[in-house]
Amino acid sequence: VGLYTSPHLKSFTERIKINRSEVSQAWIVDFFEKHRDLIADIQPSFFEWTVIMAFQYFHEQQVDWAIIETGLGGRLDSTNIIFPEACLITNIGWDHQDILGDSLVEIAQEKAGIIKNNTPILISERQPEIASIFQAKATESRAPIQFADELVQVTELDSSENTLQLAVNSSSFGTFVVESPYVGTYQIQNIRGVIAWCEQLQAHGKIHISKNAIIQGIEHCRINTQLMGRWDVRNNHPMVVSDTGHNESGIRLLVEQVKKLNKGHLFIILGMVADKDLERVLALFPIEATYIFAESTNPRSLKATSLQALAISFGLAGICIPDVNEALAFAKEKAASSDFILICGSTYLVAELAD
Repeated sequence: VGLYTSPHLKSFTERIKINRSEVSQAWIVDFFEKHRDLIADIQPSFFEWTVIMAFQYFHEQQVDWAIIETGLGGRLDSTNIIFPEACLITNIGWDHQDILGDSLVEIAQEKAGIIKNNTPILISERQPEIASIFQAKATESRAPIQFADELVQVTELDSSENTLQLAVNSSSFGTFVVESPYVGTYQIQNIRGVIAWCEQLQAHGKIHISKNAIIQGIEHCRINTQLMGRWDVRNNHPMVVSDTGHNESGIRLLVEQVKKLNKGHLFIILGMVADKDLERVLALFPIEATYIFAESTNPRSLKATSLQALAISFGLAGICIPDVNEALAFAKEKAASSDFILICGSTYLVAELAD
């Protein structure tokens, strides 16, 4: 099974994996040397040539299945050249408005661009204001469409810092319990979408998958995907969690999860990139937390002092320590064992945390 995702956190090779194993650096160098002239001639974007690279690698390795994540939007995304067995759209949130549009309807129209002729499409979260966008595109494409809530019901049973336990009632697979190593309110929607997608794939004869395979797959999803930066618990006393959440929908659910688990005072180490909708995101953070404003070395990063000045207008008070590792060391020194330290706001910021 090939897996193509973006962005990477620590190493470029994280983007391209087969059965947990990342593509080798040697293969990447060889690919670039072989196609250097073509890349210079076509001048693809960074993301476009990484997609070409992933597809070539999966072709050479003869994968049976490939999970391909779109990069930005869908309609004009370079991953959209493939003809998949099925498509899955998760939730539509406010992000990349400068490219995708400044309304959820416009963003949904771009996302709906991955819907293909006569290809099943599963929508993991029903959002009433944009559901008709997907239904219209599916009708036009003669694509069988289903929303996850039509097939699967999910109820949270228990949640800790490291495990999310859910009761599942599925049309095809019956009633069962799953445990996810990725925790967070947003994972409830994600897991329902994945299980519903398995139902849809099976109903259309794309694959046979057992209930036990689903349970095992979800239980081992952190090991199988090797995805980093998603609710990474780095310490327990005090609790230290890093998360790459950076847009409105991601931060809203992240803050909800922290509120549910935090037993003490909350420290938030926050860094963001300059081209995000900062006001929309900052409005979601709790004012009672202690903030440490930081910045990554990436050119897109917003200066910590600029972020602090903007945050003050939302009642978020704190100090600036630009280096994220120094900020974490400071927070640990100030925090009691029962407190909670959250590092978030930017993939680039989380990536610079020392292992």
